[in-house]
Amino acid sequence: MLDILSITGPIYIAIALGWLATRAGLFERADMRVLGRFVLYVALPALLFDAVSKRHVADILDWRYLLVYALSGLATMGLALLWFRRVARHAGQGPQLAVVQSMGAVCPNSGFVGYPINLLVLGGGAAGVILGMNMLVENLLWIPLLLALLDAAAGGGHWRQVLRGVAVGLLRNPLVIGLVAGLAAALLGLRLPAAGERTVTLFAQSSAAVSLFVIGGSLVGLEIRGLRAQVAQIAACKLILHPLMALAALGLLALLGAPLEDPKLRTGVVLATACPMFGIYPILAQKAGQEGLAAAALLGTTVASFFSISALLLVLRGLPGWLG
Repeated sequence: MLDILSITGPIYIAIALGWLATRAGLFERADMRVLGRFVLYVALPALLFDAVSKRHVADILDWRYLLVYALSGLATMGLALLWFRRVARHAGQGPQLAVVQSMGAVCPNSGFVGYPINLLVLGGGAAGVILGMNMLVENLLWIPLLLALLDAAAGGGHWRQVLRGVAVGLLRNPLVIGLVAGLAAALLGLRLPAAGERTVTLFAQSSAAVSLFVIGGSLVGLEIRGLRAQVAQIAACKLILHPLMALAALGLLALLGAPLEDPKLRTGVVLATACPMFGIYPILAQKAGQEGLAAAALLGTTVASFFSISALLLVLRGLPGWLG
């Protein structure tokens, strides 16, 4: 158990330090947005470029991993929508709430939480490639689909405009730009000069610690009062159902004769799905007027993930062909 805590401990200690520093007044909550922009616009794009540009494309884009990750999210999304729509109908609430809750159940914080965890468990090379593939699925499939569903639930009937807006956003997304630049460099066999490579690596190495600190600072001021039942359901879907769907997708591919054989990728996809939801969840939920619920779910799920991810690592550690 101590070796598991040596992995999850630093992750959540860094989150706790961010919370304590902000709560003590050393940083303002607004400062976390500044640090978050540094991670989003500088550190993570540098990380993606560094991880992807130095590898063969076949090693970067593993179709089995992409399929497992995509299927796990779609299955979780479908089951969560069925459950939350049923609950919403019984409570006399609108359909938008179910989509917002399902968004929290599906989209993990791959950059700010998932990458640091995979970095400690699997090493920098695998963690960077996994992050790149996660970004592709999340930005090209899950988020556009959920935003279109949210618009349809509002009765807007403008899902095509939503998808066009998402496409434009992708062209401006620094993570996508870093990933595409890395893929282009890998395809063309281009390498930066030594000074350039060291600079990119320097920024890339800063992403894990700063991102965790930002998560902690961003949790200051969030409350769960009066929302415990809804938060518990969203957290259960995100931390339990989603990893189970990843395991089911892995099993399905094995039955079809196309197993994901790389143990690092198998472990990485399950750990990625077991992470709490992304930090912009409350912002996206504003469209449905559910930013309070989303913020409470972000807090509760992040705290609970320490125990669920530690338990998951303990289980995987005991299985042959996974962690050892």
